[in-house]
Amino acid sequence: MKKFHVFSILLGSLLLVFMIWKIGLDALWGDIRLLGWGLVFFILVEGIVSAFHTIGWRYCLSPPHDSFPFFRLLGIHLAGTSINFVTPTADIGGEVIKGTLLSLNHKGSEAATGVVIGKLSHALSHLIVVVLGSIVISWKIRLPFAVSTALLTGSVLVGAGIVGLLVIQKYGKLGVVVRWLAARNVGGEMLQKASHHITQMDSSLKLFYERRFSDLLISMFWHTVAMACSIANTWYFLAILTDGSLFAAAGVWLIGNWLDLITFAIPMGIGVQEGTRVIAFKALGFSLTLGLTYGIVYRLAQIFWAGIGLSVYALLLSEPQKKNFSPPKEANGGNPSLH
Repeated sequence: MKKFHVFSILLGSLLLVFMIWKIGLDALWGDIRLLGWGLVFFILVEGIVSAFHTIGWRYCLSPPHDSFPFFRLLGIHLAGTSINFVTPTADIGGEVIKGTLLSLNHKGSEAATGVVIGKLSHALSHLIVVVLGSIVISWKIRLPFAVSTALLTGSVLVGAGIVGLLVIQKYGKLGVVVRWLAARNVGGEMLQKASHHITQMDSSLKLFYERRFSDLLISMFWHTVAMACSIANTWYFLAILTDGSLFAAAGVWLIGNWLDLITFAIPMGIGVQEGTRVIAFKALGFSLTLGLTYGIVYRLAQIFWAGIGLSVYALLLSEPQKKNFSPPKEANGGNPSLH
């Protein structure tokens, strides 16, 4: 697997170099110069997007983690996102880091449960926005047949997997295989402990879906707000360099993000991310240069916030683990509030 990742990085890097050589460095630099200080604004808006995603995640957390200060949760979210960005873990490594940081002062299944539900909420929101948005733009814009077919087929497959995960979580079946093996004394004491922990998590998941399903919907709403903000940021990019409409910006974002759903094996998406943006811009009638410029600008925003996230990760790990957060006293059934 390590050799595959190294090969993927090299291949992606070669793809990126090839695209820059083919399109022309002068043309790319010309577009970036036209952005000017708009580049800084574009990067900062991606931080606002992360803030909205953090609000959405908060509604998936249980006491005591839902009472953490907002900026602490934002830091944990950025740390997890940065790990997902720089490591080839299919967006799993960052979720493990989130759970670890949540558990620094509070051990138990609640941290893992909040991370699992939060990941599902984000994935459901992403899928719904991309699928519904793609249907809308397909009525207005005639996409190439290959792109339309790939959008439809991939969306069905990814959607089936996400819905299946929702059902498994709702009925507390994440650990069904582990429990089956443990009941037959397979794996010894280690598997017995794992069975105990995952059973606790399954119980917490079932309780969440029984009592707080509305919080999942609220969480999905905030994730959708974050995506709308990101679409607006794409529109801002187009407004500086072209006369592109908000509708065109939505189309570019939707196609690019759908392609992101199925291209996650390469660390940082080197070459692939830029290539998918080139495809998205070309499908909407824009130039290849503009697509690659957007891909590189978006890459710079990711690198900036990944750096912030890794710094926060190191800071949180260095904290003395004494601080204790207690859940706020609420009379409204435990819905989280911002601090």
